[in-house]
Amino acid sequence: MAKPVDTRTAGRKPVTKATRSAAETEKIRAALAARRDELNAEYDQTLSEITELQRDRLTDSAGDDQADTGTKTFEREQEISLANSIKERITQVERALERLDEGGYGWCERCGNPIPVERLAAFPSATLCVTCKQLEERR
Repeated sequence: MAKPVDTRTAGRKPVTKATRSAAETEKIRAALAARRDELNAEYDQTLSEITELQRDRLTDSAGDDQADTGTKTFEREQEISLANSIKERITQVERALERLDEGGYGWCERCGNPIPVERLAAFPSATLCVTCKQLEERR
């Protein structure tokens, strides 16, 4: 009986991963760590603002009608969504740091091809090459 063919790797040339110098790795690590620290500061600031706004809303809700209540709920949900978005970006950067430690940073997780330097410069926590990302977005 024939083995099933893995369509993700069928017909693909094996790619050998080039090693980066220790200086290049440290430069990337420093940039990713700096980005993570910026995002953590932004996240903390956002949480602080949400807490302050919540406090203000609780003391200023007397006499609110349904429209006021709906507006406040909508604004609160947007603020929480923003905080969750920042937290997701922090997670992506932390994952990029893990991939850097493991030697997989800069290589597409789906096809194994190198991710172009330009893409990594624009989106340092990218895990997919442009082609694979385009295929993912079409789905």
